[in-house]
Amino acid sequence: MGNDGGSIPTRRELVKEAARNPNTTELKETRQEQQEWNWRNCPLSHRPLVRPIVSDCAGRLFNKDAILEALLSTDDVAKAADAEAVLGARVKSLKDVVEIRFTVEEDSSLTIAGETAKREEKWVCPITSKQLGPNVKSVYIVPCGHAFAEGAVREVAENTCLQCSEPYSTDHIIPILPVSPDDFGRLRTRMKSLREQGLTHSLKKASGSGKKRKKNDEAPATAIVPGSGEAAANGAEVAPKASTNPSTKSVSSTTGIKNASTASLTAKVLQDESERKKRQKLGMNDNLKSLFMAGGDKDRASKGGDFMSRGYTIPAHAKR
Repeated sequence: MGNDGGSIPTRRELVKEAARNPNTTELKETRQEQQEWNWRNCPLSHRPLVRPIVSDCAGRLFNKDAILEALLSTDDVAKAADAEAVLGARVKSLKDVVEIRFTVEEDSSLTIAGETAKREEKWVCPITSKQLGPNVKSVYIVPCGHAFAEGAVREVAENTCLQCSEPYSTDHIIPILPVSPDDFGRLRTRMKSLREQGLTHSLKKASGSGKKRKKNDEAPATAIVPGSGEAAANGAEVAPKASTNPSTKSVSSTTGIKNASTASLTAKVLQDESERKKRQKLGMNDNLKSLFMAGGDKDRASKGGDFMSRGYTIPAHAKR
């Protein structure tokens, strides 16, 4: 086909544009598009970012329920492989992430015809009022998690959070979605130093890092009723009040989660996971089950096998 007129085309006439490396402008555009996507979507669940939002030691943003689902659904091999590809070895527990406390602009709802329609949240810096996103270099502070524009934190000489006045070190100022090689190198150096100290990204002790104390060395703690005058006067420690939510209480007892909000979110993730497994089991209906035999080779030999393995047999009345 073709060339019937006797013409012989050259390669440059057939190939419109030769393969080449992208230039600086194209690289910047691609990076900008990737940053915009990462500021709006969770790379683990591929769903839009919705508070509560957490970040790992590399400054990436995730939905907290997606992290919990990845940590709890270890029996699903495909999900575990996808989570390992995204998280790597950075997140092994909730201690390896910090919840980001974004300042949401007050005008985040729109009233149309007497009804309030929710718009997309706008995260701003509480000091400069700049919108945090791919166009503004943003940071958050460990361990409180408050987010600011980098310029506001850099100009303030005090090493206390501008929102909650919690002290912090300059090493614990984490850039959100960094792109600079210097930022990546600083974050790697920080995590190496924390691992040597037996700490995680949230500055909590890593699991198994401390020595286990013997039970005989510790005296049994006595429960003190809240509101006791003698306990308050002596500065004794008051036992926390137990949660009244039965689902939260059961999850807290099984997983050891003390935070009520995290425990309730974990309960929701576990419930969604169980419902998903039930739907998968119900998806195998009777018509699909009839295609397969549970007895194996014995039933297949006795009944002639299923349609996938028995092959084609000629009926007796059709034989000549």
